Amino acid sequence: MHPMLNIAVRAARAAGTIIVRGFEKHNEVATESKGLNDYVTQVDKEAEQAIIAKIQQSFPNHCFMGEESGETAGADTDFQWIIDPLDGTTNFIKGIPHFAVSIALLHKGRLDQAVVFDPIRSELFTASRGQGAQLNGYRIRASKPRDLTETILATGMPFKNKAKFGEYALSLNKIFHECGDIRRAGSAALDLAYVAAGRHDGYWERGIKTWDIAAGELIVREAGGLVTDFKGGNDPLYSGEIVAGSAKVVQGLVKHLK
Repeated sequence: MHPMLNIAVRAARAAGTIIVRGFEKHNEVATESKGLNDYVTQVDKEAEQAIIAKIQQSFPNHCFMGEESGETAGADTDFQWIIDPLDGTTNFIKGIPHFAVSIALLHKGRLDQAVVFDPIRSELFTASRGQGAQLNGYRIRASKPRDLTETILATGMPFKNKAKFGEYALSLNKIFHECGDIRRAGSAALDLAYVAAGRHDGYWERGIKTWDIAAGELIVREAGGLVTDFKGGNDPLYSGEIVAGSAKVVQGLVKHLK
């Protein structure tokens, strides 16, 4: 395992311990609203602090972008860690056991290392650039459907901007009539990890943030999948939208999303 990936795994597991402990008493966890249908808990904050502290022990000069703490400059600007300490906060709050820790490392602007950790199922999805993707140490590969027929797809609804639902519904209707079925589970990081593992054949969503998808994007790519924006561009990290799957699936989705 790459040394930096090893540190990311340790950080994700430390955050996972905090999250599982909080989930056991999720009804008692302090929760704040950041905006419409957008929440943060004390567990999010503690998990992010634990991740940053663990990474800084080994790499004190690196930069950080965290969902809760924002951007933190470091002396070594070649490295930036992108962190979502609890992707699926609403699920956590409601007692739905489907959420993950997401940690990615950018090296000179390119995704280099990635971890998505599901602390409830103890599933650790990892990737290093050019080295493939793994689930709990075993190699994973994205599925290779020839088209959308009989595929199982994942998506996310524009719940933070419901004015966009009409546009979303039009594309959803077209895609639904071509595919096998659609899932909406509430964690972009796990949606992407599941695409990488071949559990989902494809995924699309608009209105997502960089920290939601950074780790998952690299994991899908290293599992042999394709990741684009809604126009088919190959750099979705800061675009606020993402499409993932095999080349044929992405092509089939993009034609309904442009």
